[in-house]
Amino acid sequence: MPEVPLRIRRVVLDAIIAAVVVAVMGVMRGVYSNELMLFNFIVFLALAQGLNIIYGFTGYLPFGYVGFYGAGAYGFSLVVMHLHVPAMVGMLAAAGAALMLALILLPLLRLSGAYFAIASLAAAQAVYEVVANPDLEDITKGPYGVSLSDVFAPAFSYYTALAILAGALVLVVWLRNSRFGMSLQAIRDDPVSAAMAGVSVVRGRTIAWLLSALVAGLVGGVFAWHISVFYPDTAFDLSVSIFSTVFLLFGGATTLCGPLLGVFILYGFYNVIGIAVPQYFQFSYGALIVLLVLFLPNGLVSLLTSRGIRVP
Repeated sequence: MPEVPLRIRRVVLDAIIAAVVVAVMGVMRGVYSNELMLFNFIVFLALAQGLNIIYGFTGYLPFGYVGFYGAGAYGFSLVVMHLHVPAMVGMLAAAGAALMLALILLPLLRLSGAYFAIASLAAAQAVYEVVANPDLEDITKGPYGVSLSDVFAPAFSYYTALAILAGALVLVVWLRNSRFGMSLQAIRDDPVSAAMAGVSVVRGRTIAWLLSALVAGLVGGVFAWHISVFYPDTAFDLSVSIFSTVFLLFGGATTLCGPLLGVFILYGFYNVIGIAVPQYFQFSYGALIVLLVLFLPNGLVSLLTSRGIRVP
């Protein structure tokens, strides 16, 4: 019997891990009573993987990643409130809003490092200021919050979020095992050499940027649907970017399992410690990040990769 090629075995292993995560989160809704906490786990699992697409494969770290999330939330809300469309049509608007913002911000990709990170944060803040403007109350409800009680459907929105997570995981599996994903990593490591080898640097970065924005926009849309009542401060909360970034870096970028480990460990830690005794959480969380930067700059998975063990 012929041996299965290594690449196929890797794809199958990645797919199994993704399927197990999605199945577990689906089953947990019927087992655990705190649905909101489970929903937030799904949100951060998807956001960490979406951020993995742009940072893990191209090296661009957008501190303003929450801007796409907020754009998706308001893209969904505006069409549901004013056009009274079904929630699933609203999800298309959420994706469209995030992609439109990503296209507007494409010139930011000419920057790099801290300049890109800070510029993306400024852009997200600018979108927040527009949405929260009291003069736009008739359109966005301004700073007074959005109510979407007509489409409130916690079960449907929960499983929609699960489908978005599955899609984000599939994207990362594809990038990890495709020629396009390898070309993105070549761009990340040395864009000049990649361009000389025939790789389209601009095209690769643009596609990764749009895919990353799409994931965040869809997550923002399903957040608005599931919560139904929220404010601009919630949709554009900087902690969304901070948590997603820390979860990704803690587990390890460019891998499938790294962001998953980061979310399950750190967000689980937050729900155990952070809510009950936030002062202890802030201290221990800060200390954990310092230790990570000093001793594990490539995340938890580097403990295995440094020993020659491939981490999915």
